[in-house]
Amino acid sequence: MTLPKALADCLIMNTVATSRALLKRWDARLKPHGVTVQQFFLLSAIRYLPGQPVMALAERIALDRTSLTRNLDLLVKKGLIRRVAGLPGNQRVCELTPEGDAVLGPLLEAWPEAYASVMKDITEEEAAIYLRVARRLAAQ
Repeated sequence: MTLPKALADCLIMNTVATSRALLKRWDARLKPHGVTVQQFFLLSAIRYLPGQPVMALAERIALDRTSLTRNLDLLVKKGLIRRVAGLPGNQRVCELTPEGDAVLGPLLEAWPEAYASVMKDITEEEAAIYLRVARRLAAQ
């Protein structure tokens, strides 16, 4: 028995399947460095958006509150970030530790080549269309 065409061609189901496949592939690639894809993007956001409240960072990289909290706790436990208090309204800010900076640096250097390996079978036009559609759907 097969899925009905309406389900097999469902954008939601295919987006979830694509997300899981990409996360699995990238988590395996990052495992030797001791971080997941979500942690890599969170570390990157902390570096490139310094002083931003952690909830603002989570929105930028599409992390829900539970995933954010879990990943921040793990990054603190690994000694890669530290939480800093002091923003109005009890908002928190995180900053990279020297250890976090040492982990992130090589990952950022390797990222373009690793990303290109995933994109090798996708044209620039296909990537642009995918991003436009994904961003439009995410904004709804």
